[in-house]
Amino acid sequence: MTDPRQTPDPAVITRRDPARITQPVTDLCRSAAGPRDRQLLYGDAVTVLNDDQGWCYVQAKKDGYCGHVPSDSLGPPASASHLVTAPATHAYQRADFKSPDLCSLSHGSQVEVQAKAGIFAQTTLGFIPLVHLAPIGTVANDPADIAALFLGTPYLWGGNSRWGIDCSGLVQAALLACGIPCPGDSDQQHALGQPASAEYRRNDLLFWKGHVALVVDGKRLIHANAATMSVVYESIEEARQRISDQGDGAVTAHRRF
Repeated sequence: MTDPRQTPDPAVITRRDPARITQPVTDLCRSAAGPRDRQLLYGDAVTVLNDDQGWCYVQAKKDGYCGHVPSDSLGPPASASHLVTAPATHAYQRADFKSPDLCSLSHGSQVEVQAKAGIFAQTTLGFIPLVHLAPIGTVANDPADIAALFLGTPYLWGGNSRWGIDCSGLVQAALLACGIPCPGDSDQQHALGQPASAEYRRNDLLFWKGHVALVVDGKRLIHANAATMSVVYESIEEARQRISDQGDGAVTAHRRF
């Protein structure tokens, strides 16, 4: 059986046009005006497969996830030159941090730098601090370090941004930033890497039913969770006991890259 999250419905495909997300964050919905499954960020490339009454059925390039986004969240494809590597950043009206901020962008957003103006990059959105950007193709080397950028981020079911993120969104952000392909949902991520022993190593993945966490060291993990409603560090043993006590069972998998 095919997974509709990553296999477009051939019955509704009427076109295959490249586009990109032009809003800071856009919900990727299960159906037009339906519940959120995931989110897409500014600059994310998509293929538009259908459009109807203000909604487009798309497939995201970064992970193959299919869903519906508002038509006005899309624009023509563009060649991004830089990505946001800070937890979040602002685009300013002028190359001056005291000028009005025009919008905010989350980690992982992609922009096209048109010119440099002192410590700022000029983009179509405004002026973004150069220190918050890196050229497209820049690859981090430690997923746990990337996950730590999201510490304190509010938990949001299906969230993929600094404004709200869930367990699988955090893992995906961390792995993609390190050049490791990663699907969007925890059950899909269950197939990543190889089975690991009981010894915990940095950047191992631990899975429970409907949940995933990233190991920081032999005793701690980092995850977005509904107990604290945020991204936090937690003792592995405390997390195992708490999740078991709340009725969600034991660890279902321990995976390593």
